[in-house]
Parts: sequence; structure tokens; C-alpha cells
Amino acid sequence: MKRSRLHRNVLALGMVSLLTDFSSEMIYPLLPIFLTATLGAGPAALGIIEGVAETTASLLKLFSGMWADRTGRKKPLVLSGYGLSAAMRPLVGFATAWGHVLAVRFSDRIGKGVRSSPRDALIAASVPAEDRGRAFGLQRAMDHFGAVVGPLAAFLLLSGAGVSLRNVFFLSAIPGIAAVAALLLFVREPEAPPPVHVGGKLSDGELPPAYRRYLFIVCLFTLGNASDAFLILRAVETGVPVAYVPLLWGAFHIVKSSLSMPAGILSDRWDRRKVVVMGWIVYAVTYAAWGIVQGPAWMVGLFLVYGMYAAATEGVERALVADFIPAERRGTAYGWFHLVVGISALPASVLFGVLYKWYGAQAAFGASATLAVIASVLLMLLKSPSAPGESGRATRSP
Repeated sequence: MKRSRLHRNVLALGMVSLLTDFSSEMIYPLLPIFLTATLGAGPAALGIIEGVAETTASLLKLFSGMWADRTGRKKPLVLSGYGLSAAMRPLVGFATAWGHVLAVRFSDRIGKGVRSSPRDALIAASVPAEDRGRAFGLQRAMDHFGAVVGPLAAFLLLSGAGVSLRNVFFLSAIPGIAAVAALLLFVREPEAPPPVHVGGKLSDGELPPAYRRYLFIVCLFTLGNASDAFLILRAVETGVPVAYVPLLWGAFHIVKSSLSMPAGILSDRWDRRKVVVMGWIVYAVTYAAWGIVQGPAWMVGLFLVYGMYAAATEGVERALVADFIPAERRGTAYGWFHLVVGISALPASVLFGVLYKWYGAQAAFGASATLAVIASVLLMLLKSPSAPGESGRATRSP
């Protein structure tokens, strides 16, 4: 059966994600090097920065999702979140201590926290149920493509033009501003169910028990999913030249960008749980290998295989949320999803950093792989949501 064209909101939000990741990924893969080589910080500081940043974002994702359900309006929150991040992110170029980087990342992640749940609910509201995987897959694919362009731009600026790290951070403002402009011009508030009074408790009867069990499983997996900054640190430690880190990071995102939409389409036709579990198993295998092998060739290979994990899970996990929850509660449901991921990120990154420092890479990566295997088994035991089509309908693109 021929599929319809995706709604303009999905395409526009994909472009916004592309430009935003273009901006952020000019900075992110260089942060571990900037922190250690320029500011003199170590793995523990990196774990604290990333853990605090992601946990902050996830706490706000709950409240922004609840607010979107209360008001019935999503675009103002999405716009303010992208705007704040675009303004704050380049300020890392002024940092002279790791605490300054923490402050900038904290502010940047406030913006992410404000925008993410309303954006995901907006995407889910803009497509029919049978296209959810495809819509989220496209959004993630464009997001990851931005993460290809960003490191490539950073590499060309550093190696080709001789631009300093700090000036690369300042130049990241350009695609960030373009993202905000695209959001203003092309995204429209979709028709939505009447606003509802949203409770703040996870035990709210509108959030079914199966969904709460799903959140527990995601939490368990995330406890072993430390910041990807540690992967960059491991690559540099085992011989990857610093100047080539942006290219390695970009290659990783090429895999994610190429496979995210096919994975989403597969999840529309197949059990979404199985697609996620396949991704989690790939994660477990690559993490186990990361703790053992060394050398640039191994690092390149592992980064490319690791991209398959991200492609198979990021969009599909979000589409699965919408399968559990009716349309008028999805902002809150996405808020809880992002909160659970983020509230687990702080101990995940901090504990990984501690294990890495005191017991070595093999212990840290091995613990993460074990948790991924346990979560995979539990997800396959979880009852699949009812047919995706019954969780609310959306109009197709005009």
C-alpha cells in the first residue's frame, strides 16, 4: 500500500532537529578534549557535567509535557526551548574552568527539557498511528544527519582553516539561529483534543500499568547507558588522533541517520518491542567489546556498529510511547519517558566514571552491557500494547 506524504510539521521539525544538532555537534565531540586538555578536568568531572545536564533536561521534560497537555498548545514551548539552547550553547567558548562548562551545559539542557516532550507529542499528533514509526524515524534521521554535518564542519575548521576550539564553539551559533527561524516559519500548531487537567503522579489512572512497566525497563537499561562522551574518551586513549574525533563522531551519525527511518518503518509493520530489543543487544555486544579491544581500527568499527543500536531504538522507543497512551495524555507520557531516561542518566554517568577511574574500562563497559541484556529480556516479557491504530488518530498531511 502506498504511504501518504508525511505532515509538514514532521518535515519542518526534522529540519529544526538537523540544524540544532549541526550546532550542538560542532561542540559536543570536542568537549571531552576541551575539558581534559584545555581545562585540566578528568573523567569524574565529565561524568558529573553530563549527568547533571541530562538529568536537568529530563526533569523539565515532565513539566513541559504536562503543561502542553494542560494548555493544548505545544509550539510555544518548543520554540522557547530551541531558542534558549541556541542562545546558551556557544557560550562554552568563554569557559576557563570545568564549572563554567557545567553552567553552560545546564542552561542548554534547560532548553532541551522545555522543548522535547511537546515536540514529540506534536509529531505524534501530526500523523496517523500507522505512520508513527516512520515519522519519528525521519525526525531522528534528520537529527543524526545534523550530527554528521556538525563534526565535519568542526573538523574542517580545526584542521583546514586552523580555527581554535573556542572559535569553533562561537561559530556554532549560526546553525542554532537558523533552527529557530525554521521553527518560527514552518511549524504549525495541529488540531488537538481539548486540554485536560493533568495529574503529576505516575500512578495516575490515565497512564496504564503496562506503560509504567515499560518505563521501569527503560530505566534499567539507561542505568547502564552512560554518556557517549566516554566513548570518545576511550577512542582517544586507545590511539585515535584528536583531530579525527569529529570525523569518527560524524561517521557514527551517518549510520544512525541512514538506518533510523528504515527502523521506524519496520516497527510500523512489526512488533516495536522486537526492534528495540535488537538495538539493545547490539548495544550490549559493542559495549562489551569496548572494554576489551584497543586501537584506532577497532574504535572505528565499534562506533559504526554502535550507530545501529541508536538507529534501532531512539525513534522506535518514542513511537512505542504513543502506542500505550491516548492523544490527550501524550505530553505527560512523553514527559515521564524523558524524566525516567534522564533521572537514570546522572547515576549512570557518575557510576560509569567512577568504575572507569578505579577499576578500568573493562569493568565499566561490562557492567553496562550486563544491564542492557537484562533489560532486553524484560522488554520481551512485557505485553505488547494494543494495535497502534487505536491510540488516537491524526489527519494526514493536506
